[in-house]
Amino acid sequence: MFQPSYYRRCQCKGPLKDKEGNPVLDADGNPKIGSIGTTCPRLGKNHGTWSFYFELEPAEGGTRQRVRRGGFATKDDAKKKAKEIYDAAMAGSDVLSDEKCGDFFLRWIKAKRSLARTTRHGYEEHIQNYLLPHLGHIKCRDLRARHLDKLYSAIEKENAERILHRLRVDQLQKDRDAAHRAWVKAAGKTEERRAARRGFLDANAALREGKKGLRKVTSAATMHRINDTLSSALSWGIKREQLFARNWAQLVELPPVTRPKPLVWTPERVEHWKRTGEKPGPVMVWTPQLTGEFLDFAKDDWLYELWHSFIFLGPRRGEMAALPWTEVSLDALWLRISQQIVEVAYELYGEAPKANSVRTLSLSLETGGNLATFAAKQEQQRQAWGDAYVESGRVWTHENGEALHPDWISRRFARLVELSGLPPVRLHDLRHLAATLSLLAGNDIKVVQEKLGHASRQITSDTYTSVLPEMMRAEAESVMAVVPRDVPFEVHSTLTIPEAAWQNDLAVFYAHGARQSGDSWAVGAQPQPNADLLGLISMVGRGQDDASNAAVKWIRDHCAAADLELVRVENFNDEYPEEQRADFSLVRLTIARSESPSKDGWTLPTGLPPAASRSGRRAPSRRRKAA
Repeated sequence: MFQPSYYRRCQCKGPLKDKEGNPVLDADGNPKIGSIGTTCPRLGKNHGTWSFYFELEPAEGGTRQRVRRGGFATKDDAKKKAKEIYDAAMAGSDVLSDEKCGDFFLRWIKAKRSLARTTRHGYEEHIQNYLLPHLGHIKCRDLRARHLDKLYSAIEKENAERILHRLRVDQLQKDRDAAHRAWVKAAGKTEERRAARRGFLDANAALREGKKGLRKVTSAATMHRINDTLSSALSWGIKREQLFARNWAQLVELPPVTRPKPLVWTPERVEHWKRTGEKPGPVMVWTPQLTGEFLDFAKDDWLYELWHSFIFLGPRRGEMAALPWTEVSLDALWLRISQQIVEVAYELYGEAPKANSVRTLSLSLETGGNLATFAAKQEQQRQAWGDAYVESGRVWTHENGEALHPDWISRRFARLVELSGLPPVRLHDLRHLAATLSLLAGNDIKVVQEKLGHASRQITSDTYTSVLPEMMRAEAESVMAVVPRDVPFEVHSTLTIPEAAWQNDLAVFYAHGARQSGDSWAVGAQPQPNADLLGLISMVGRGQDDASNAAVKWIRDHCAAADLELVRVENFNDEYPEEQRADFSLVRLTIARSESPSKDGWTLPTGLPPAASRSGRRAPSRRRKAA
């Protein structure tokens, strides 16, 4: 029964008295001095605070369980808190526990025996680096959302300090590089070179000193992962022991996280990268043309077949590092992803992937041939190395048979990309590329989901469907093109598209309109500014919108007559300055050839054509040996 007792007490010190009111004396007969608490004569409205206590049901063995709390400014505050604690006790919470959050977090992670190794490692890092320093001293029963707010405020404050530290290190790095260049330039000048060398050594020492204590900035995504760890711990404590009043992690507001969308290395972006060295975004995807250039460059690399598999199959690096020959069928053309290698503090561990990631991938004839070629290369190395060859059983290995470290695969790929001179992409970006190429080939998003091993097609759609320029043909026309307008015009020069304008059966050009006088407009088709006109029309209209509509109708009529397909219209009228919109219009149009080569006259091949018919082209030596 809930029958709390309320009383005032203070922290005043004075002579102590026993229950009869007599002074308590020490061994020398002097009055003992201590906290007089409830016996202070000054207790009243403006002195002392309210406390309470109440009894819970006796524990096992009949032990009394009394709840005490104090320090409340008013009696009403004490009553409110007493009711709150009593309700929590009746709900199963251990209101008598003095366990601190730090002890609880360590106990929780020890009890989570089913965690994957990488997940456990991440949880432990969050506990050691963030939760213990900021929340470990708080009693579990006292934890509230305000404590979590202070945690993330402290992280943001540390971030500001780390950013300043990184800026200082960047400046020291520039100073060191400048000192090194000065040292190199002083070659042949003894005294000047000696001074330059000393300057470089001093700058290098300053850089080493400045790097001490350098730590990564805690990103918004990492904050969300920390909060997920905390939420998991609190949920466990609530379900198992009612240790917390509620899951406070669910009430925290954190900075939003936007996953970067893959961007395609279009010619314009490649040109900007060559000029400035800047990547347009953290996640980049090659076009099919750039992909082919990389494969041609890497064809003599020991792991060419691995890079080919990454591009066309889209596996994770840990899955390829763990792939054994027993999970590959060169006859039936499939391989099964059922293992992965994970790296924790550069130590390798084998474990099963997530349930949705266990999958069987069908292989193309070329991919199957590549695997057979690599098996033959491995056999040659096995003979060459003899007893020193390492029998790892893995598909992808070093020349001596040792299994590949996932991080080494990433570094090797990055080095090849650097040597190729192609715009940079990460190894993981090849998953984006594989998904995009599959979509470009017309495969359903569900097929791509199964190929990549995602739990749902939504993940695949949100993450990997970057749009290649070649996918423009699959897009709907703009609203302006969907709703054609009948704007009369006069053709002065018939539209003629030269063969040089076609790229992979696509032609892109602009229809540029300019006001001549009054309501008279001229609209010309050009592949680029200041280029020769491909055709010209004139019309009378009210403004740039009529000029654009006339251009679209002109091109649509031409496509209908020439058996072409208008696949995309982009209106750039709004990009003109306000003062120019009355006199100019601009539309970009993409058309496609709808004809395709006929298969008539072809029969099932009975053999390869004569070598002379290949225009003297020779197959790579690696291919000839494999054949």
